Amino acid sequence: MITTIEHNSGKLQIDLSNPLDISIPLRASKRNVNAWYISEPKIEPVKTKDFIGSVKAGADVNFNDIYFNPHAHGTHTECIGHITEEFHSINKNLKQFFFTAELISVAPENYMKDTIISKKQIEALLKDKKPEALVIRTMPNTKDKKNRHYSETNWAYLTEEAMVFIREQGIQHVLIDLPSVDREHDGGKLLAHKAFWNFDGERRMHCTITEFIYVRNKIKDGNYMLNLQIAPFENDASPSKPILYEILA
Repeated sequence: MITTIEHNSGKLQIDLSNPLDISIPLRASKRNVNAWYISEPKIEPVKTKDFIGSVKAGADVNFNDIYFNPHAHGTHTECIGHITEEFHSINKNLKQFFFTAELISVAPENYMKDTIISKKQIEALLKDKKPEALVIRTMPNTKDKKNRHYSETNWAYLTEEAMVFIREQGIQHVLIDLPSVDREHDGGKLLAHKAFWNFDGERRMHCTITEFIYVRNKIKDGNYMLNLQIAPFENDASPSKPILYEILA
């Protein structure tokens, strides 16, 4: 189904019949993607003295409890409340859900003992484009990203300089296929997070970071419309389901 969206950049046509899901589902399995040194998610029937919430066990309905951490167990979207002493909710701060987005593929560079995504790389790939959202696919892009365990792997990260550049381009939402935009062990500096939200200046309360996405190789780099869907959790972060739509005209 082709629809036209009124946007501040003009009228955009998108094909709603071809959603490109870039989320990773949450599964009660050791093969679920994982980070931050905790065990896998659990999804299990409620059990009381007289009831087991499973049709298979004789109940009328399936009635499961779910135990997970949004930051560690799958695609999630976070607000500035992730790094502030005061409480801020993603459900309160994310008030719009459709954005122009640019998808770029980046091969992180070696830097000392790390691999990084630099300002130079982002600048070269964005050129003069200033989308509302930036979707970053790291290379190589293998399917094991959907079940990789990242703890103690020293994953690639965005430099502070790169994130300052992203902020200065007016980009409001960053999506990446890693557990964090920052270094795994950084002594609590959180340089990329703080640079993006302008932590020490006029804070960008409406802006978000989405981590643990997965963008299939057949989805080409370029311009898209992003539908950033979250669960209505009153928390700094929520499980999310970002969807890309091709812009036809």
